[in-house]
Amino acid sequence: MAINLELPRKLKASAEMSHQGAAEIFRPISRKYDLAEHEYPKELDTIAALYDGLADAGQAPSAASGDRKKGEGEDKPKPVDVTAGSRNGGTMESIINAIEMCWGDTGLMLAFPYQGLGNAAIAAVATDEQLERFGKVWASMAITEPSFGSDSAAVTATAVRDGDEWVINGTKIFVTSGSRADHIVVWASVDRSAGRAAIKSFVVPREHPGVTVARLEHKLGIRASDTAEIRFEDCRVPFENILGSPEVNVEKGFAGVMQTFDNTRPLVAAMAIGCARASLEELRTVLEDAGIVIDYDAPVNTLPHAAAEFIRLESDWEAAYQLTLKSGWMADNKLPNSMNASMAKAKAGRVGSDVTLKAVELAGALGYSERTLLEKWARDSKILDIFEGTQQIQQLIIARRHLDLTSSQLK
Repeated sequence: MAINLELPRKLKASAEMSHQGAAEIFRPISRKYDLAEHEYPKELDTIAALYDGLADAGQAPSAASGDRKKGEGEDKPKPVDVTAGSRNGGTMESIINAIEMCWGDTGLMLAFPYQGLGNAAIAAVATDEQLERFGKVWASMAITEPSFGSDSAAVTATAVRDGDEWVINGTKIFVTSGSRADHIVVWASVDRSAGRAAIKSFVVPREHPGVTVARLEHKLGIRASDTAEIRFEDCRVPFENILGSPEVNVEKGFAGVMQTFDNTRPLVAAMAIGCARASLEELRTVLEDAGIVIDYDAPVNTLPHAAAEFIRLESDWEAAYQLTLKSGWMADNKLPNSMNASMAKAKAGRVGSDVTLKAVELAGALGYSERTLLEKWARDSKILDIFEGTQQIQQLIIARRHLDLTSSQLK
């Protein structure tokens, strides 16, 4: 069976549109908002208005919405018959556009209105009625707490039902776009005694009684994106704001909310791929200007060290790219992609850090200076190997899937 690795025409057109925005809007202001941390990039409003118009016409590329999935409690769709032709849907489009936008600037991509990671969570588990209500909001995602990082099952925030409302209490940290997005997808437990099975996600307006943006973080990279600590104190939201089913299914665990990561991990992998590609392109220019020839036909042991390293980095990048596309394709074709999403995230996160740091090293003083964006891309890429599950967490998930072990059997 032949495998065609070329992008279909539909995705190429979408990628070209995103690339144009990244080249003409993101790149020129990249350094400006890296230095002006916490200042909202007003230039994004222009491109956001353009995307809104395209969305109304059904032509807008999406960075974080992913493909439509059934919510908890609804019948799961059957896998597509791939012998009759595969499908490239919203997840693949999100991946391709995230690559292009992060080629421009990762922090600005994360700051882009209406493209928050919370939107991917809504796309993953919302019911049709909820998608109608929340499908066009700008949603951040609040998972991490002061007491835990990578172990999402350790959520201590609570959501207690009181009549037709949920009362949410807890503190969330490292919330991307937490002070700018108009809604927040919050992870909280509806029954602490039931363990991880009781962890659910809720949609909460940011401008709402009981919601306080406590502070903004000063960060190594992605400085154009705000990262907030948010406190929920007796915050009341309608009962219908719980994403998916409110029932606690001990046998199922918290697979419903974890389904969110099947959408977001390929997206974060795509961000790392875009940032790394920018570094590779700039590094090639630097090396060629220095007279170093990157000869793909010559034996590696005959090449200058910098050229050999470049080829190694480029081949590693290609592997991460293909893994990421596969995980997105699987999602669009309704195939279980949890392990593949983790494989893509692990590989791309590691490759992103390797490529961008090595590019700074090989470019020498030029790479370390602010005369190029190489040092900025190295700073930006580090978070992409950490958030949405660290490198170590991804490897643990992959091992569990390969060995067919549960989280309690392999920790």
